[in-house]
Amino acid sequence: MYHVWSHSNPLSALSSKSQFQKCSIDTYRATGLRFLKTAERPPLEEYILRRNNLAEALVADGIDAFLVEPGYTFSYYANVTQPEWEVWEPEERPFLMVIRPAKLANGSVIANATFLVPHFEEVRARLLRMPFIEKISTVTYEEHWNPYTTLWESTIWGDTLSPTLMVDEEMRDFISRGLASNGFTVVGLGGKVEAVRQIKTERELGILRAVNTGTVEAIRAMRKCLYRGVTEKEVAEVLDNTMRAAGMDPFFDIVEFGKQAALPHGGHDGTATLQPGDFVLIDVGAHLYGYSSDVCRTFYPPFFQNPPPPEYNLTEKLDVWKLVLDAQAASVNAMVPNGTAASVDLAARGIIEAAGYGKEFTHRLGHSLGIKAHESPYLNKGNFGSILRSGMVFTSEPGVYVSNRFGVRHEDILVVREDGEAENISGGFARSPWNP
Repeated sequence: MYHVWSHSNPLSALSSKSQFQKCSIDTYRATGLRFLKTAERPPLEEYILRRNNLAEALVADGIDAFLVEPGYTFSYYANVTQPEWEVWEPEERPFLMVIRPAKLANGSVIANATFLVPHFEEVRARLLRMPFIEKISTVTYEEHWNPYTTLWESTIWGDTLSPTLMVDEEMRDFISRGLASNGFTVVGLGGKVEAVRQIKTERELGILRAVNTGTVEAIRAMRKCLYRGVTEKEVAEVLDNTMRAAGMDPFFDIVEFGKQAALPHGGHDGTATLQPGDFVLIDVGAHLYGYSSDVCRTFYPPFFQNPPPPEYNLTEKLDVWKLVLDAQAASVNAMVPNGTAASVDLAARGIIEAAGYGKEFTHRLGHSLGIKAHESPYLNKGNFGSILRSGMVFTSEPGVYVSNRFGVRHEDILVVREDGEAENISGGFARSPWNP
C-alpha cells in the first residue's frame, strides 16, 4: 500500500516537494534497509591482501614498482582519496605511494610501500592512518629539490639503475614526465597489474551488492510517491536525499521525462514536468564505503494507469521497453567465464538490431565498476581482448533512444560466476514499466 499524490487530491498540499520527499524517505525506510547487511567496511587485512596481490602482479609483469597519487586507486590500496589529502585542489607537489614487490625466504611475494612526500607534509601523511601494520616508510624532499631525482637517488632501488615504474591511469602527466626525465623507465597501466582490481573479493561484492541494491530500492520507493507536475530537478534532489537516509552518498543523477530521455546522458535543464504517458528514465549512482552504484530504470509513474488508456498510443514504447529488457537478458546469458567482453555486448546488440533499432543503440553495453563507477574492462563490440573471469563485476545497460520521442535503458550490476550464470547484485531486474 502506498500513497499517490496528485493535484486532484484533496490533500493537495501533500504534492509539494517536501511532502514528496517525506513520502519517498518513509517508503524507503519501511523496507528495513536490509540490503545494508551485506556491507562491511574493509579491514586492515583486506588492504594488505590487495597490496600483496599487486606485488605478485608486478613480479609477473616484470615491473619494479607501481606508483599512484591520491585518487581512486590510492583509495583502493591505502584508503586515501584525493580530497582527503588535498581538500583545496590537486596541487603541484607530488605525494606518491610507491609499491615494490619483495621476495621472502620462503619464495612468497609481499608488497613493500614507500611514500614520496614533501618534508613539511611528512607528519600530515602519517596522520592519515593508512591501513599498514607498521609505521609507513617515507622519502622526503625539500621545496627547492627535484622530487623525482630525490626518489631516484633513494636507497629503495638497491642496485637497479633505471627502475621500471608502472604508473596508474590517474597519474597526472607532469608527474609521469618528471619521473621519465630523471632516471626512471615509465610505462602505463596494463597487464596483470591492471587486472588486480578487476577481480572483486567477497567483501567488495558485499559492499557493491548493498550500494547497488540500495540505489535500486531508493528508485522504487521514490517512484511510489511521484506526482503529476514534479520536475526532473525535484526528482533528482528527492532521490538523493532518499539514498542519504541509508547512509549512502549520491554523486550523479540523470533524470529525464518523455522525449528528454532520447539523449542517453541528458543535457536538458531539468525543468521538464512529469505528465501522464511519460516514461521516466533515471540513471543514478551513490557511494558506500568508497564503492559505487550505477543503475538505471525506465518506468511509468504510479498515477498512470496499467494498462494505459488507448488514446495514448504507447504500443511502440511498451514494445521497446520489453525489447531492451530482452537484450539485457541476452547479455547476462553471455556473461560467462572465458567469454570476451565483445561477445557480451554483441549478444545484447543482436537482439536490438534484429528488431530494427540497431542505430538507436548508440553506446557500449557496459563497464566494470568498483571503487570507480567506470572501470576496465569495458563491454563494447570491439573488445575481444578482455577475457571474463569469475569475480568480475559489470553493468549491463542496453538502451534504445528514438530522437525527439523517447528513450529506454535498463541497467543492472552482474557478477561473473564460475558456474557460468552471472549473478544480479542490484536488487533484481525490472519486471514491467510499472514494476521497475
